[in-house]
Amino acid sequence: MAARRSRAKSQSVSQVADHLHSAAIHLLRRLRQTDTLLAVSGPKLSALSVLVFGGPCTLGALANAEHLRGPTMSQMVEELERAGLLVRRQKPEDRRSVLLEATPRGREVLEQGRQLRIVQLAEQLEHLTSKELETLRSAVALLERLLLEHR
Repeated sequence: MAARRSRAKSQSVSQVADHLHSAAIHLLRRLRQTDTLLAVSGPKLSALSVLVFGGPCTLGALANAEHLRGPTMSQMVEELERAGLLVRRQKPEDRRSVLLEATPRGREVLEQGRQLRIVQLAEQLEHLTSKELETLRSAVALLERLLLEHR
């Protein structure tokens, strides 16, 4: 009996995970449509967010964070640098190494994109009932807790 309940819970958990995964992907795709207003591609915004929220890092660390190969990341960094969204700085402790850092303009573009996505999502949430909105608020709190617990 306990084994059957355990198996049923496992299937239920897998189904929730599957639906959540699908919904998250579709939600992010829909929200990223606003990124076209920024004239910066999604992958570049993603790389920029690593620098804004994680702080300066090396090209290798950025490539690793973005799951890209070095040459691909190098090209992207050059384009971001030309656009004035990041700068290269020598590491103080090792002048042979270079750190990549978001510029104030890079931070501004990233924040502008975030605000556009939040506005778009808020417009969609306006169609929910108060009860649905409260349910979603609780679900978000659970997701945040899950993310903190499983870093």
